[in-house]
Amino acid sequence: MAAVAGNAGTSIGTLVMRRWQEIDPLLPDPGPLPPGCGAEFTIAGGTGEPAAAATCAHAEAAPGSLDTAWGTARRFELASQITGPDIGGTLDRLLGQWRDHLAGLPGTDSQDTAAVVTWPSRDIDGVKALVRRGFAPLAVVAARTTGRHPGGPASPPAQDEGAGDRPGLTGVRIRRAGPADIDAVVRLGMEVIRYDAHFGNGGERPDTVDALRHEAGEMLAGPEPWMWLAERDGSAIGLLAAQRPDLAGWIAPLVRESPVAYLMLMFVAPGERAGGVGAELVARLHADIHAAGVPVTLLHYEQVNPLSAPFWSQQGYRPLWITWEARPARAIR
Repeated sequence: MAAVAGNAGTSIGTLVMRRWQEIDPLLPDPGPLPPGCGAEFTIAGGTGEPAAAATCAHAEAAPGSLDTAWGTARRFELASQITGPDIGGTLDRLLGQWRDHLAGLPGTDSQDTAAVVTWPSRDIDGVKALVRRGFAPLAVVAARTTGRHPGGPASPPAQDEGAGDRPGLTGVRIRRAGPADIDAVVRLGMEVIRYDAHFGNGGERPDTVDALRHEAGEMLAGPEPWMWLAERDGSAIGLLAAQRPDLAGWIAPLVRESPVAYLMLMFVAPGERAGGVGAELVARLHADIHAAGVPVTLLHYEQVNPLSAPFWSQQGYRPLWITWEARPARAIR
């Protein structure tokens, strides 16, 4: 595997940037490839110029983190930049090189590993290659630009202290959560994790409850946290939790606009769904995001979750990236 020359990487990046902007204006500038594990992959174009470059990063979830609730304990991630007329064919060759690299690494046959490619959702030219090599589209990174109201102008949200007065919200109170609500937040947050486990996520692990309690506690400790509860008869039936830009820097590089908010968790109890509770929780967040001047909000949902795609589309979110995975990591064909 040849090293990527600096000027070649820059040239590829410039061409990728132009192509991405034609595909989806929300995609970021590619920037330099991350160093990864030190292995580098290149594909030459028809006249010998570089057509693609890629690196491989190895990541292992830290003990006590929430990372394993959303995926495997070890992840091998391919970062690629591809140009030229045959995007699919070039990606296929890169995936072949990467397969050979992972086959030589210890532990990549473990069921708790994954080979991961995060691919722009509107870049359809790479889909056949990913499917051919055994990857499945598991997660979606969806984006919403602030002020977008697909159903027309949004009506102002009800006051935090009052009961909902929209159809279906009779008897439901929406309020901002505080430190004293940590038990309810963890309880409902765990429901999200357990439900998402049906669609390929890591699910509940021995340290998941403690990790969620720690992360939620940090969010609730700040003034006016971006976290709301829906209550009926004093019992929490819904939750929305989001990270302000100072906590969402980890996902900000996936989108051109900045700063970024990240919608981390949302749950509505099964018997309360389809009545407007979820939409009202989201409206509270969007009002705060608008007031804060944050231009874009990102979130994840599982590709095959039957509830997520239609709901988030109705709230103004649309796919920006798709996370494709092969499990175990050595399973690339």
